[in-house]
Amino acid sequence: MKSTSECESAHFANSKDSDAKKLKNPKTSNKSKDYFCQENLRCRREILLSQFGVFVTIVATVIFAGELVSCMTGIKGQMHQWPIFEDTLLLLLVLGLIYGNLVYQLTRIGYFRRLQVHAPLARHRQVQEEVLPSLTVLIPSYKEEREVVYRTMLSAALQEYPDKRIVLCIDNPPDPTDEGDRALLQSVRQLCAEIQKLMDGPEKRLARLLRLYEERMASGARKINMRAEVLMLRNTNNAVGKWFRQQAALHSGNTHSDRLFIDQTYIKPSGRYFARARQLDEVLSSGEPLPSTDEILSEYKQLASRFNVTMSSFERKAFINLSHESNKAMNLNSYIGLLGKSLRERRVPGGLFLEPCAPESRDALTIEPADYLITLDADSILSSDYARRLIEFAQQPENRRLAIIQTPYSAEPNPPTTIERIAGATTDMQYIIHQGFTHYGATFWVGANALIRTSALDDICVIEEERGYPIRRYIQDRTVIEDTESSIDLTIRGWKLYNYPERLSYSATPGDYGALLIQRRRWANGGLIILPKLLGYLLNRNFFSRASEGFFRIHYLISIAIVNIAIPILLFYPFEEHIRNIWLPMTCVPYFFLYGRDLLKTGYRLFDLFRVYALNLLLIPINLGGVFKSIQQLLTHEKTPFKRTPKVAGRTAAPKAYLLVTIAFILLLLVSSVIDMLYLRWFHAAFALASALIFIYAFIVFIGPKAFLEDTSCYSYSKVDNKALTRVGSDNNVGYPDPKDLAGHKRATTDGGPHHEKSQAADHLAFQ
Repeated sequence: MKSTSECESAHFANSKDSDAKKLKNPKTSNKSKDYFCQENLRCRREILLSQFGVFVTIVATVIFAGELVSCMTGIKGQMHQWPIFEDTLLLLLVLGLIYGNLVYQLTRIGYFRRLQVHAPLARHRQVQEEVLPSLTVLIPSYKEEREVVYRTMLSAALQEYPDKRIVLCIDNPPDPTDEGDRALLQSVRQLCAEIQKLMDGPEKRLARLLRLYEERMASGARKINMRAEVLMLRNTNNAVGKWFRQQAALHSGNTHSDRLFIDQTYIKPSGRYFARARQLDEVLSSGEPLPSTDEILSEYKQLASRFNVTMSSFERKAFINLSHESNKAMNLNSYIGLLGKSLRERRVPGGLFLEPCAPESRDALTIEPADYLITLDADSILSSDYARRLIEFAQQPENRRLAIIQTPYSAEPNPPTTIERIAGATTDMQYIIHQGFTHYGATFWVGANALIRTSALDDICVIEEERGYPIRRYIQDRTVIEDTESSIDLTIRGWKLYNYPERLSYSATPGDYGALLIQRRRWANGGLIILPKLLGYLLNRNFFSRASEGFFRIHYLISIAIVNIAIPILLFYPFEEHIRNIWLPMTCVPYFFLYGRDLLKTGYRLFDLFRVYALNLLLIPINLGGVFKSIQQLLTHEKTPFKRTPKVAGRTAAPKAYLLVTIAFILLLLVSSVIDMLYLRWFHAAFALASALIFIYAFIVFIGPKAFLEDTSCYSYSKVDNKALTRVGSDNNVGYPDPKDLAGHKRATTDGGPHHEKSQAADHLAFQ
């Protein structure tokens, strides 16, 4: 007769897998975009290519600058000094652009040098029992679609880390007047309970198997049948693998985001558990030494911890004494400031007041402390071992002063639209730059998925007053790029930041021009504001010892301003004589060669290099808008309203002003080329005409004539559902997107969505 534990293990392994839908093989490749992993390219070869590119760039720059200075020297003393001003301006513009070229090539060298010595942390099985640091994942959400938040929460809940806490920081107005907003808020509030129920089924079953094994161990080693124990462990791994496979089958995989989520959250973990089951089978059949009792115990604990999660939500706007400032930083700060405290709600004339209380109070709300936080954007997907690997690295003795560790997020692969694909390509190339920054000690916090040591946040916390209440600011919200300024704050206080050199996280790229405009305008705003703080840090220490760090950090803050001011001047002002100089284009040939090579090896096409260039031209008015906002804030000392990137179904309308400026750019370039031809400035005429044609191509491909006509005419708005516009625009008075920023929005389902019923069904399939 089988023992109780054997029966349970067999029942666990032989769940109703046949009732689940067959797993569909998604038509996508979610392989790592790290092409050194895919093709085993030698890092040394890539380093030599980059070093040669740096050499060519510097030589071409020196020769070009020398000839330009020689011309200026020859002009000196003549009556008209305007040519000297022209040549000086041209030299400064070219040097500014070459600065960026060199940064890319040097960070590429740093990236591959890091890969040469990088040894991925092994997926080992811990034998010794140890107390692991506590982890809380914070997911800030403002009116995101339910399905977007659902994927991100599940990605966090199924991390390979024990006793984790997931907190959805809901920033929607707590008492919306719009019916659609009320339905959406209620739907998002239900997510925590739904996911908790989904996790509780397997967690209880695995916890019971663990407890029974511990009882058998306590009864004495002589009574343990090790072959039977290994067989049960094999069955348990198979059962967990089936659970993940069933969950994958229950998701439709209709979009590229769904397919990525299924692959990272379900398919890859499922494969690992099946592989472990096969490995145990081989041990049993080959006569190899069986795992020890401690090793089996450790493995049971790891299996159970996979589903050990506490889900909760928090709404700061429900309490009058928490910050109501409309940005992601203060949403996070409000919850971080409550960690480790016991609180209770008290009704006062202005609303609910959150006050400290004794932990044993009957109505106490206890916010558990956390050694580490992960701040995870609501449209991000993590590899299932993200938290485990990064915390293991951060816990090494030499990393005690490590405040932030992350893998800069990659773009979701195989998007449906061209603009999403090409904007994603620029994100994937930024990954290389950020990895190179770490080589030179110039890491910046990229806030979509950072692992943060809470003691470091305590070190940079400041207390200010808002509406008469003391407010704690850990992440500075002085600019709309709050993670960048916090990077400088942490560095000033002696903390380190680190980019883990593997692609373990993905984030959505805006799928249309209107949404991309909001994102990139925000990214372009703030660097100039933070620059004085960085310069103060560099100058207050041994400047020469930090020259390398400063070289890269300064570029990160000013590059958008330099490039987007330099290029329009070069496009519209006829620097005819010096454009003919062969050494000028030679300064950028290595950059484009290496950039194109990296695009190819990361899964893009060679033609995408041209498309990236076209998109960057199209973004010039947007980036200039962000730069001018920075200058405006420097002059007025008034914060720029924070506008979140819309994460909605449908198309986001672009502001009419930016569309008209784009048309003006095209017309001015065409007029400029005609004028150049009349004055026989053939080289600059060709340059202006080619740029105009590229602008036209970018306009057609990335914006589209139909969208342009809709967004620049009043008629289109009369056909848009006002409720849909309110979906993102209802809080415009506090700095959220304008109602006109949305067009054609599709409402989120209010019945819990298709995943609600499917998730419950899957729970019954495997664990009833």
